[in-house]
Amino acid sequence: MSVSIERFPINGTFTIARGSKTEAVVVVARLDAGAHQGRGECVPYQRYGETVDGVAATIAALAPEIAAGLDRVGLQRRLPAGAARNALDCAFWDLEAKQSRIPAATRAGITTLKPLETAFTLSLDTPAAMAHAAAGAGRPLLKLKLGAPGDPERLAAVRAAVPGARLIVDANEGWTTAELPGLLAACAAAGVELVEQPLPAADDGALAHMPHLVPICADESVHDRSGLAALRGRYDAINIKLDKAGGLTEALALAAEAERLGFSLMVGCMLASSLAMAPALLVAQRAQVVDLDGPLLLARDRTPGLRYEGATVYPPVPALWG
Repeated sequence: MSVSIERFPINGTFTIARGSKTEAVVVVARLDAGAHQGRGECVPYQRYGETVDGVAATIAALAPEIAAGLDRVGLQRRLPAGAARNALDCAFWDLEAKQSRIPAATRAGITTLKPLETAFTLSLDTPAAMAHAAAGAGRPLLKLKLGAPGDPERLAAVRAAVPGARLIVDANEGWTTAELPGLLAACAAAGVELVEQPLPAADDGALAHMPHLVPICADESVHDRSGLAALRGRYDAINIKLDKAGGLTEALALAAEAERLGFSLMVGCMLASSLAMAPALLVAQRAQVVDLDGPLLLARDRTPGLRYEGATVYPPVPALWG
């Protein structure tokens, strides 16, 4: 097993309510077994107490145990949900597919991987700048990063610029309980279909006591199955990200349990390359909203990468993953 840190420049600047960045920094785990190799990519996230160096060190420290026989099943007990387990879990899935010559999708019980329509994310900016970006994107489904003063004006400006586009919103915990009813009304007026994580995770109990003028989706409030039951009555949907869930293994189980409890599904991503998106496409096959546009926001992707044609993302080739 080996681990590396890789950097991908972003096409411009990516801004959300918590700050801006100009590059995506990822950690890649690689498992070698004879002629076969498996890879997995993760994005450590400071919001969850993770650092790039810390995640890389956590992965590297497991090398002796992996050499001694630690497998994907054992990994679920060995590491908690998070970025480090995600990279290793996806590397195990990739290696198992290469060794068995059975695609990861087949091993996950998926008969056919279909191309999917993905949202395209617009960074938080001024109303005029976001309207200009929306008009220039030419995408049927746009995700607006909000969470700052002036959000109603941003919504109105974007809707005026792209009257036919479908819109979803991500506030990244940037709204308050007091202002939420007015902001949800602004979202409804703009025809927004889904609002992600409007309140800080610690405050989301308030969502159980107010009308959902627009369906509300948990992001920072949900990681794996352990926290799912508490979200009933607060959220209408959950956003599954492999970096939060700790890999494809838990993400598939989380999707099934969420469906059983009546949640709609969104599958999202961190800013990362096609190697991180590829396993998420398996979970996205059952999602109502897909947001796997990470490589589209980069100045360059890895080769081979996923094939994007407009808003459509196609399944990975084996040389990439799975």
